[in-house]
Amino acid sequence: MCGRFTLTVDFAVILERFSFHAAGDFEYTPRYNIAPSQPVLAVISDGRGRRGGYLRWGLIPSWAKDPTIGNRMINVRLETAAVKPAFREAFRRRRCLIPADGFYEWKRTPTGTMPVRCVLRSREVFAFAGLWETWKGPNGAVIHSCAILTTAAGPVLSPIHDRMPVIVPPDLEDAWLAPGLARPEQLRERLGRASDDRFEVYPVGRMVNAAGVEDPRCIEPVAPKAEAEQSAGEEGSP
Repeated sequence: MCGRFTLTVDFAVILERFSFHAAGDFEYTPRYNIAPSQPVLAVISDGRGRRGGYLRWGLIPSWAKDPTIGNRMINVRLETAAVKPAFREAFRRRRCLIPADGFYEWKRTPTGTMPVRCVLRSREVFAFAGLWETWKGPNGAVIHSCAILTTAAGPVLSPIHDRMPVIVPPDLEDAWLAPGLARPEQLRERLGRASDDRFEVYPVGRMVNAAGVEDPRCIEPVAPKAEAEQSAGEEGSP
């Protein structure tokens, strides 16, 4: 699954990597502990080019009566996204890229759970495969929201969790964003075969357990001794 992630690089790096147009009032701040229900940077395409903006993390289907349903819709399985009522229309027509430079998981140890950060060995920014939706409330409120797709983890990450976010390879990004794609299930097959061998994992401090903590220290590695101590005192993961 993916329940927390990071996007800490300079905005110039993101803009160069994903080549999107940002709205005039767009503001970017590095994030060290992005949590569900918070705004996340996403890149979409309307067929005329890429646009970047913020979506609420937790997809709210357009037909939902209560927007709080999005709190349970932060992830969606790649294997079933095309058929699940909450996600199938978005899978066909509203796919997005969600830039990140790492994500957190919680590793089980004999003495408790330990937070770890998963990053590319190159430390480059990458893109989660996302779906987005627009919800309009009876009072006129409009919420643009998203979910991150997940797939089976490979040999690097499976010892920590059996699922991982779907990472869109750069050569598939345009196809993933294309709103008129006739057969998105073909991409599903290709994305499902993606490997996690470019990733590495390192332990971080327990401050990431609290969704409200936004601090550069969240991504700092902890020393082996501190790792053992925090595992012994861990009360659980989010």
